[in-house]
Amino acid sequence: MKKNPRILIVRSKYNDTKDMETMAHSVFDGNEENQEFEYFTIVVDGAFEIPVTIAKNINKFDGFIAIGIIIKGETTNFSLISQAITNGLMQLSISSKKPIGNAVLTCLTKKQAKERMFKGEEAAKAVINVL
Repeated sequence: MKKNPRILIVRSKYNDTKDMETMAHSVFDGNEENQEFEYFTIVVDGAFEIPVTIAKNINKFDGFIAIGIIIKGETTNFSLISQAITNGLMQLSISSKKPIGNAVLTCLTKKQAKERMFKGEEAAKAVINVL
């Protein structure tokens, strides 16, 4: 692994995602290999802005974590947005050959989202493993 990898966390401000970011930080601060990481956070309005924000910063960082929560409403917007974000993140990861930990939750209720806050930690660990 590269010395002091630089990680960018891109987090949507909607639906209370701060705890997921905190869990990602804890992985970088206390990782088992005592590897030091430089990590930074950019907060965007919604989850739809996450892929483009990563794309704008793709050459500045070694890995990325996408954090957002999409709660299903009464329209098909939920499915369209979720699929577009997932496709965008996957395309960026493959084309740049850089890991992007996907912690963009797609949930039916806020309760489901709250039960999945650990996904920020999982995404951070996934990025470390790929690096």
